Amino acid sequence: MTAHDCTRRQFVQRAGLSAAALATWPWLTPRAAAADDADAFEVVVIGGTPGGIAAAVTAARLGRRVALTEMHPHLGAMSASGLGKSDITKRDMIQGLFREFVDRVKQHYLDTDGPNSPNIKLCRDGYYYEPSVAERIFEGFIAEQPTITVLKRHAFDGVQTEGKRITAARLLDLQSGTARLLRAGAFIDATYEGDVYAAAGAPFRLGRESRDEFNEPHAGNIYVDLDTHQIIGGTGEADQRLPAYTYRLCLSTDPDNQVPLTAPPADYDRTRYLGYVEDWKSGRFPSNYMVLQVAFTIASIPNHKTDVNMKPISLGFAFAEENVGYIQADRAGRARIAQHIRDLTLGLLWFLQHDPDVPADHREKANRYHLAKDEFADNGNFPFQLYVREGRRLIGQYTLTEHDITIQPEDIEPRRFDDAIAMGEFPIDSFPYRKRQPGDENRGITEGYLGMMRQITRAYQIPYRIMVPQSLDGLLAPVAASTTHVAFSSIRLEPTWMALGQAAGVAVHLSLQHGVELRDAPIADMQEILRQQGAVLDDPAKA
Repeated sequence: MTAHDCTRRQFVQRAGLSAAALATWPWLTPRAAAADDADAFEVVVIGGTPGGIAAAVTAARLGRRVALTEMHPHLGAMSASGLGKSDITKRDMIQGLFREFVDRVKQHYLDTDGPNSPNIKLCRDGYYYEPSVAERIFEGFIAEQPTITVLKRHAFDGVQTEGKRITAARLLDLQSGTARLLRAGAFIDATYEGDVYAAAGAPFRLGRESRDEFNEPHAGNIYVDLDTHQIIGGTGEADQRLPAYTYRLCLSTDPDNQVPLTAPPADYDRTRYLGYVEDWKSGRFPSNYMVLQVAFTIASIPNHKTDVNMKPISLGFAFAEENVGYIQADRAGRARIAQHIRDLTLGLLWFLQHDPDVPADHREKANRYHLAKDEFADNGNFPFQLYVREGRRLIGQYTLTEHDITIQPEDIEPRRFDDAIAMGEFPIDSFPYRKRQPGDENRGITEGYLGMMRQITRAYQIPYRIMVPQSLDGLLAPVAASTTHVAFSSIRLEPTWMALGQAAGVAVHLSLQHGVELRDAPIADMQEILRQQGAVLDDPAKA
């Protein structure tokens, strides 16, 4: 029995969710499926992530008839679900549609608050924003394109193929229970998980490669010194593990715009969080740190709100290994794991605000931050999108590796690609893979954490081929693309995915225009159109 064949009662049982927990995701509850609907488009984009939105908008601007589907009630995924800042270290490397997004964010605050408002400074030229503002900007992009059909609350449910070509995608309307079949000449898998190409039978990677497979120094099981970034341990062996999944919170410091927690989550267990207090007492952190700062990284965004990330450097980090089985799970199983991580997150906030082992002045500080009343109002003021930092990775025509994105002793110049369609620039950065292990207190770090390795990561070209499956036709994967784990930890940022999504939108347009397979789309034409759209395909300092 699949998730969409369940009654509500069966779905609750299958997911292992309480009725109260399921109520936080009312759009996940399927009803009985009806007969298939057939819809024909030129391009179908599965996943309303920023990368998917960029692909859909770009294809539509080039005149294509596009369907954009999303399981949640909202578009924008992480950028509209708590990730209140654009993770980018070299702004001139990523322009195009992403720069349009940034400029519109800034214009929003100029129009709303005026040029002298504190919010103008807090938005940092449009790179920092409230989740609701990001969603509004994304919706504005979509509204400008009458050839885009948006299908929210539609869960991906499989594909139809003919030979080695994907010809249709099955969607389930989570409100009506109606099954829908979308046909198109080209498909774009913009999911974080790589669900579409996996359903179509394309090969993929899941987990970490060994150090030997691609001769990557930072592959496999690993410990890296937090300060020097030198490798200090680990076997280098491959495994099926994934970096920790979390939620990004939007917390308010404005008493008039707060929703304080009134109770811990149902499965609250304070012992899960005692490691944060132990870390604070250990002296590993600056003497003026509070336990709040051991657990959270907090950045100010407009209107007295904060972007809150779970801090991965604590030995007591509570989120590693909590995502086991998520990628392989059905919709009900994923809902159960997402609910567990949601409860783990709210439990940590409750612990910091109320636990007697947290010093009183630290609790007082933590109680200045509460869920924002005007964000995620239809989801208990909690973000709707789980932060899936890494899922499947396509095995494509080219696999981007650590050697392509870093300074290597044998390379005088950066590696160059004739089919470059975007730039990457963010430092290698991966959340922990394991909870605290014996000896970690001496190493000062948990296994798998690669923290912002700026000293070796450089601006690099991204080739078109990492979006193209080896044998499956009719589909591109600009998000869960063909890289090793180490390389993925650099490209896995929303600005980079928007650049890749924009390139995918151009590629499907050219494929349809010339009547050729996506793997044969004319690269020179693609690059010319992208440049006309303001995209950056090379480091200006190296060109």
